[in-house]
Amino acid sequence: MSNTIYLGYYFKVKPLQPAVEILIAELGYAGFESFVETEEGVTAYIQKEEWNETILEDIQILNSDEFEITFTSEEIEQTNWNSEWEKNFNPIVVDNTCSVRAPFHEKPKTDFDIVIEPKMSFGTGHHETTHMMIQHILKNDFTSKSVLDMGCGTGVLAILAEKKGAKPIDAIDYDNWCYLNSLENVERNNAKHITVLEGDANLLPGRQYDIVIANINRNILLNDLKTYTDTLNENGSLFLSGFYNEDIPIIEAECNKYGLKHVETLERNNWVALKFEK
Repeated sequence: MSNTIYLGYYFKVKPLQPAVEILIAELGYAGFESFVETEEGVTAYIQKEEWNETILEDIQILNSDEFEITFTSEEIEQTNWNSEWEKNFNPIVVDNTCSVRAPFHEKPKTDFDIVIEPKMSFGTGHHETTHMMIQHILKNDFTSKSVLDMGCGTGVLAILAEKKGAKPIDAIDYDNWCYLNSLENVERNNAKHITVLEGDANLLPGRQYDIVIANINRNILLNDLKTYTDTLNENGSLFLSGFYNEDIPIIEAECNKYGLKHVETLERNNWVALKFEK
C-alpha cells in the first residue's frame, strides 16, 4: 500500500483575483497537484517526495508588488486529510449543470450531483483541468459508450460519465490512495458500471473503449498516447488535459502521428482541455 505524505501550503492573498488564479497556475507548473480555493486565498498540496526547498523560487507572483501574499505550510498525514478537506472545501457548480460537493454540503438543484471525499486525490473540480473535463463530458454524448478514465484521482469524471449514460467504465490510477478513494466515491455515488483498477497504461493492451479521458501531466500523456490510441475504437473520442496552452503544438503533433484529429479546445487560466477524434 502506498504511504504518500503530502505538504499543505496555506496562502493568504490580497486582493484575491486574479492573484489566486495566477498562483494556482504557477504552483501547478511547479508540481503542486491539488488546490482548494478558500475565503482568504488558496490551499495547495504537493507530495513530499516531489517537494524541494527551492520549490517556491520560480513562483513569480510571490514577488509581485501588486499582491500581498503570505503563507504557512505543514506536513499532512493521510489520517487527518478529512479534517483538512472539511476545513477548506467549498462545493462547486459547473455550467449550472453539474455540482461536485462533499457529503456534509446541502444538495443543490443541478442535473448532475456528485458527492466526493477526495482525501489526497486530485479531482475536486476546483482545478481548471478537472473543471474543463467536466465541461467536455457535459457537452458530449456518453450514452452507452465504453469509457476509460485514465488517472482517475477521485473518480469524479468516471462518475459523471456514468451519470451521462456511459457503460462500462474503467477508472485507473497508479496511486494506491487514489485507487482506494475512487472505490469509495464510486460506492458513495451508487455507480454500478465503473470498475476501478490500480495501475498505469500497462493495464490497457487488450482493452477497447469508445471514449478515453486522460487528465494527467504532459509527459505521461506524451509517453502513453500511442497506447491510448490503440485502445480507442474507430470514430472514438479522446479527451486530454493536464497541460498549458503553450503545450498544445507538441500534444497535437504527437496525436497526429497516430491519426487523431484535434476538434475542440477549452481553455481556463492558460490550462487547456482538448478533444481529439480517431
